[in-house]
Amino acid sequence: MTALPRSAPSAQATDAGGVVAFLDAIDGVAGVEPHSLMLLRHGEVIAEGWWDPYRRDDVHQLYSLSKSFTSTAAGFAWADKLLDLDAPVVSYFPELDAEITDPRSRSILVRHIASMSAGHTTEQWNRAVETDFAEPVRGFLLDPPDGTPGLTFAYSQSTTYVLGAIIQRVTGGSLIEYLRPRLFEPLGMGEPFWLQHPPGRDIGFAGLHATTDAVARLGQLYLRGGAWEGQQLLAPEWVAEATRTQVENGDGSNPDSDWAQGYGFQFWMSRHGYRGDGAYGQLCVVLPEQDAVLAMTAETVDMQFVLDAAWTHLLPAFERPGSAAADAALGERLTGLQLPMPSGDEVPEAEFTVAESALRKLERISLTPDAVTLHEEDGVATRLPLTRGAWPPPIGNLTACAARTDAETVMVHLQFTQAPHKLLIRCDLRTGTFEATWRTVPLMARSITALAAIADPADRATAWPPRRS
Repeated sequence: MTALPRSAPSAQATDAGGVVAFLDAIDGVAGVEPHSLMLLRHGEVIAEGWWDPYRRDDVHQLYSLSKSFTSTAAGFAWADKLLDLDAPVVSYFPELDAEITDPRSRSILVRHIASMSAGHTTEQWNRAVETDFAEPVRGFLLDPPDGTPGLTFAYSQSTTYVLGAIIQRVTGGSLIEYLRPRLFEPLGMGEPFWLQHPPGRDIGFAGLHATTDAVARLGQLYLRGGAWEGQQLLAPEWVAEATRTQVENGDGSNPDSDWAQGYGFQFWMSRHGYRGDGAYGQLCVVLPEQDAVLAMTAETVDMQFVLDAAWTHLLPAFERPGSAAADAALGERLTGLQLPMPSGDEVPEAEFTVAESALRKLERISLTPDAVTLHEEDGVATRLPLTRGAWPPPIGNLTACAARTDAETVMVHLQFTQAPHKLLIRCDLRTGTFEATWRTVPLMARSITALAAIADPADRATAWPPRRS
């Protein structure tokens, strides 16, 4: 994979002091935990960092940022004349034609599902899978919209799922297979993978695992109108349509919300530029006026806070020339990044049984000064080394740190390094029991083995429970 070009911020007319201010605004702040960041200007990486134990080459669960990759697949299929935006969705599923009789469902066009304007007024995914778990497309079409297709916006996983299903039907393969020679290989994105339901069908609306570098490259491709290294890969007409407002999504009550600026084809319009985003802080922000791309992974439920910080600190930085001193200060700020961990004394040797756990199947924990072992109810045991004052290298996509925080308590932080999730485990030395709570609740399987299994290609088809949106 060819590395993206690197440059000092000042060489790209950017004041690195503004980037430092942005980092200070989001790093170490309650409720926001950045995991990675890449900032490009004029096609050059001017700032990048990974917070240990997250690593440059690791793929990451992108959640709904996956939708922008599905949009890109739709753009290729459209250019290949395999996808007609003005065709009824049901026309791609002739086996359902006789069953889908409601004219409202039959009026839903491909452009409507591409723009989250299928006409339903609420999230529809759970209803779709409750109707037909094995074929959510059928469940989607059997639920007539209660609004107006093309005008009524509702952020709904079903629309992207059906778009992805159409693409996979007309191309004869998965989204990954279709995108690999058209996007992943030409852009040097490595080997992303996608969770599936049913087996063989990438789910489209979430579940794509790719590196932060791949996210940055996607943003740069759109910033350049679909061109990459002198070749036009993605039709510029698709880029223009995907990244403009196809449907209004604000009611005027909060004009400063970046979730009320309009929606394109699986891209959000922003107060500045446009973006793909995923739950808990997975971001690809494209700023055409500034010729810049911000790619981030994080753990937060307040994504507006992160965007506000970007508008406050990064936009002015693009208007100032910068200096060598500011570049050096930014380099120092990005050195030695690390997630917080519990502080205290060495952990004792002890056993704990479950008192309360948000992690399904976890029933017992064994502690020694150099390891924590997680025992699940089916007999599976996961042993993770402990290193004082540092995150050990991940095993698969799991790592842990622990400390005795007072005479009665041991805290264990279990980090899933391919996802924006941490499990906080409080062990009570008096009672010999533990309580485990999520910092942010996974929108996927919730056992250790299922969450960790996404690192194993053999288990990816079963790692996503499609009843969760």
